[in-house]
Amino acid sequence: MIKLYGHEISGNSYKARLMLSLLNLEYEWIGVDLMGGKHKSPEYLAMNPFGQVPLLVDGETQLADAQAILVYLARQYGGEQWLPLDALPMAQVIRWLSTAAGEVRQGPENARLYYLFGAGTNINIERATQKAEFILTQLDRHLSTRTWLEFEHPTIADAAIYPYIALARDGKIELDAYPNVLNWIDRVKQLSGYIPMLGI
Repeated sequence: MIKLYGHEISGNSYKARLMLSLLNLEYEWIGVDLMGGKHKSPEYLAMNPFGQVPLLVDGETQLADAQAILVYLARQYGGEQWLPLDALPMAQVIRWLSTAAGEVRQGPENARLYYLFGAGTNINIERATQKAEFILTQLDRHLSTRTWLEFEHPTIADAAIYPYIALARDGKIELDAYPNVLNWIDRVKQLSGYIPMLGI
């Protein structure tokens, strides 16, 4: 059985859980106590030298990084609906994975970390707030003419971007000014296999 190591309030862990559920895959959830430093234990570092969550174990495969896990699950279990194989459609989806690891991380994800875990995270909250407003403006404009981030059906692009956008209020980022984003969040919640996360 697939095993997923993660933390219950980690948006990146939730991405992997969400994708597993959308694909109707059975898995074992193994909580990693980040506050207690379990992600830095010798046992965990032997599996994931980066000492981060999530970590997916599928048979002999051990895979870290939320975006990489989404790609793996889509290709291994999801078919082309979730990650197309043709060059341009694949690139369009991968672009959003980069956005998740870039602008979304620098914006709403960092703002959330700042308010959940305090200023000791060395995060510049003013910069994170500006970055959040930038990416939310871009997303709202992008979603003004489409139902999903790419194509007429959800892909791993939506799974990658969704958590920290939906959790933006944890970082004191209000979403009321972004109606297209709010409508998209509601559409994600209606997907078959959707599971909620604390804070969304």
